[in-house]
Amino acid sequence: MRVGSRQSAVGSVVALVLCACEPPPVIATADVRQQSEAGRIEGEIVATGAARGNAVIFLYDAERPPPPTGTGRPLTFATVPAATLFGGSEGNGPFTAPFAFSLVKPGSYLVRGLIDTNADFIPWYGVTADANAGDVGGAAVDPISRATLTLDVESARLDVPVSFTDAARVPVDRPAFQVAPGSPALELRAPAPGMPEVPLAFDLVPQPIDEGVVHQRQPVFLAQLIDDDRDGVPDDKNRDGVPDMWPRLILRKVDDVNPLADDNGDYDHVNGMVRLDPDSVPDVVVLAGAIDPTELLPALIDPMTMRPRPAPVPVPRLKIRVRPRALDAANPAQPVPLLNLPAGKYAIVLIAPTGQTWRVPNELAPGLASRLGLPEVATQGAVIQVP
Repeated sequence: MRVGSRQSAVGSVVALVLCACEPPPVIATADVRQQSEAGRIEGEIVATGAARGNAVIFLYDAERPPPPTGTGRPLTFATVPAATLFGGSEGNGPFTAPFAFSLVKPGSYLVRGLIDTNADFIPWYGVTADANAGDVGGAAVDPISRATLTLDVESARLDVPVSFTDAARVPVDRPAFQVAPGSPALELRAPAPGMPEVPLAFDLVPQPIDEGVVHQRQPVFLAQLIDDDRDGVPDDKNRDGVPDMWPRLILRKVDDVNPLADDNGDYDHVNGMVRLDPDSVPDVVVLAGAIDPTELLPALIDPMTMRPRPAPVPVPRLKIRVRPRALDAANPAQPVPLLNLPAGKYAIVLIAPTGQTWRVPNELAPGLASRLGLPEVATQGAVIQVP
């Protein structure tokens, strides 16, 4: 399903990193060569409200936006310590501090961030590199219109404001999940010639995890039907007969040896009735899966207006249906069918309307967790297998 453009106020600013690494202090470079041979983005963080914590600022390619509008990962990031931003001050501010990105190639960028009020953001792992309830989202926005800024950089952009406010406080923990007990084996087979497709059906339920450095005490599925054209009817932009909704579901092919890494294979495509041979460009292989909203509709439709509710609601379970078809989603707006169903392993990813994500398998999977010094959680190693 495609992501709708209408999002909650929280979702529009809580666009968060999936992985990163430990940042150095934010200090403007004095290297003249760096300043002359590459671009630079710098500006000022402005935080208003009661939230306290380190501010983490992320730089994204504007063509690859982060969740919830896309699946982009940060190009780089910087940290401004809480002591620098807030000092020992009380009250609601505003509080200000400088930030900078050096060695920025010419191009168009987005700047997003978060204030880590829980002190549990650890960029080394996907299971700890996202926001939880209480954190505050931020973004580079126009100070007058409050519209998100796309930064065009040729040499330097020196006046970038990044705003944080309690209005963008994250309301829930991440959508950590497990495959529901009693679900069938996660195996998807291509139909034999002349035989009908047999979809794979299974359920996802929230999976609380509060061990070691991982603190997902109350994971929540926030569900919402998408009605971008506001005609009172849920959208179906990919015309699969299933209403578009949050959370967004992605079933991504992963490397057979390292299930934390994406598969970068190149496969045969189909354009209409024409076969297209591999083009030496890595494909973004995903399965044709969707969340079945049938049992959720009473909670997602306003009984007074019979229109989709304007805000997401928590639901206890998600029913997943997967057809034995694969697509190349390198261009998410126009995925291209693949000729065959590539064999291998597929990860399950949920993206909430807040921009928070969860992926299985992850670093807590048996066989991986012990090597990384993380708690082992048996449910976090699940994959969809295509034989």
